[in-house]
Amino acid sequence: MNSEKDKNGRKFDPTKSELEILQVLWEHGPSTVRFVNDRLNEQKDVNYTSTLKLMQIMAEKEILKRDESQMKHIYHVAEEEQKTKSHLLNKFVDTMYRGSAGSLVMQLLGNNQASKEDIKAIKELLNKLDKDQ
Repeated sequence: MNSEKDKNGRKFDPTKSELEILQVLWEHGPSTVRFVNDRLNEQKDVNYTSTLKLMQIMAEKEILKRDESQMKHIYHVAEEEQKTKSHLLNKFVDTMYRGSAGSLVMQLLGNNQASKEDIKAIKELLNKLDKDQ
């Protein structure tokens, strides 16, 4: 297994399936495999053994930590949600938009997917950023 780390100290980025597990843990906090699997099954059919194996792999990759002090192992996320999301977003912007956050925002807003509330929040953020500079 590759033990090199990126500049943020990460060994691995989460896959799509791993992100689905992270979403459950971010929303509900430390959980058993059974709980995570039950939440995933609310969205699509997922075998318990698949969830178990994936969470074990995520622990090996240091994406999750496992508390083995109880009969049922409890898994929790190794890194803060915002740190992971920021890393993945920056990587996405660098790869897809050549580092231009403005291009990403323009495309998002140009797709007419933003609600009036979203646009209002974006305007408020831009105004705040403008005042801070």
